[in-house]
Amino acid sequence: MTFVAVDLFAGGGGLTVGLKDADFSVAAAVEIEPHACATYRANHPKVHLLEKDIKKVSGRELLDMTGGNVDLLAGCPPCQGFTSLTAKYDRVDPRNQLICEMSRLAHEVRPRSLMMENVPGLTRKGRVLYDELKRTLRNDGYELTEGVLEVANYGVPQFRRRLVLLGGLGFAIPLPSPTHAKDGGSGRSPWRTVRDAIGDMPQPTTLSEAKREGRLNDSDWHVVRDISPANMKRLQAAKAGKSWRTIPEELRPACHHGEYRGFSNVYGRMRWDKPAPTITGGCTTFSKGRFGHPAKDRTISVREAATLQTFPDNYRFDVPYMEHVCNVIGNALPCDFAAVVSERCSKALAGATP
Repeated sequence: MTFVAVDLFAGGGGLTVGLKDADFSVAAAVEIEPHACATYRANHPKVHLLEKDIKKVSGRELLDMTGGNVDLLAGCPPCQGFTSLTAKYDRVDPRNQLICEMSRLAHEVRPRSLMMENVPGLTRKGRVLYDELKRTLRNDGYELTEGVLEVANYGVPQFRRRLVLLGGLGFAIPLPSPTHAKDGGSGRSPWRTVRDAIGDMPQPTTLSEAKREGRLNDSDWHVVRDISPANMKRLQAAKAGKSWRTIPEELRPACHHGEYRGFSNVYGRMRWDKPAPTITGGCTTFSKGRFGHPAKDRTISVREAATLQTFPDNYRFDVPYMEHVCNVIGNALPCDFAAVVSERCSKALAGATP
């Protein structure tokens, strides 16, 4: 049985990949960022994509695109305002309010089920908004299930904790059971590691080489940034899986001298034998995370970041700029995790179908 889904805040299509892998027919999607839209269209040409502000999208528009039937309304609202990476800032991110569009469109569309993913910080920094969302959905008849899940426990070669909210119109949708564990056991597979994901990938091209040779558009984005001499020395001194504190102080940036107690997960290398750290929009920048290659004197490439996010090898990132393609990849829900959660929704829908 094929169910119809709508992907809100679709980004470059990571959630849509998962929905399709779970045999949903994705009839419509909504996204506003131009580079994400270009990538989405390149990979999902048959989906009706609304490239517009979601606040201006009506439930009627979505119903018209789906033939009046939506089995699953799924979405990953922007989470930057709730993440721990912005915890030290007091300013309010205007994107925080976009979570309310999930409940508004659910009220207008009346899908049979709902799936929302976000950062765990939504339950703290965004608690007022999150509680209002759940209250509205319950008033509309949805039975809700929620939990914070670690994507490494579901076959993704990356540590990434996500808040998942599932809702069925008059029926419950249980959270999926873990399929992987640190050392395996209990019928589960071991965590997938960085080596499992990218251990056999060839040497990438540097951004300057790709531009100079006119190969950026046909490079498959297996491209790395050029590293400054200062950062190369830091990278060569960094130890896999360790923090920047293993780098001699004379090589560190001035802001990391003395009693600095800021982010520890920067200027570091990944470990071959563990899942990768959370892939973000800074995934090819050594100073923005533990994004150094485990063994080579370089960061991971754009394509390697996409692989750690479990995008298919043939997924096309139709973006001409390094910064934007990294944001498309870093903002995505890992495809394999999306598939596991989507399959849980599909089974619940099948069980609730008369």
